[in-house]
Amino acid sequence: MTGPDSEWQLLHGGTLVGTITVDEAGMPWQRGRFFPEPAFSQFRPWFDELNAILEAEEFERFDDAYDRIESALTLVSPTGPVGNFLLHIDQDRASFRWDAEPPTG
Repeated sequence: MTGPDSEWQLLHGGTLVGTITVDEAGMPWQRGRFFPEPAFSQFRPWFDELNAILEAEEFERFDDAYDRIESALTLVSPTGPVGNFLLHIDQDRASFRWDAEPPTG
């Protein structure tokens, strides 16, 4: 478990996409400030689409839209990469949860 002020990284391969500084640590959700890197620009439309899906309550579209995020990006805790994760980014805020199991393969 990580606490407030912990820093998490969002990676695409070896490229840093952004950093999340947790300011609300709780289970199952962590929340914090998102600091995008230039590489985030290619993924921002994906997160914007997810936000629109949630706002419109078109939940049947969520899984397909989210799968590409989880396939393309890796969430890294202060102790290393995490397994499956659910990440929302809206403007400069991020909220996420993850499986305690390390990623496989």
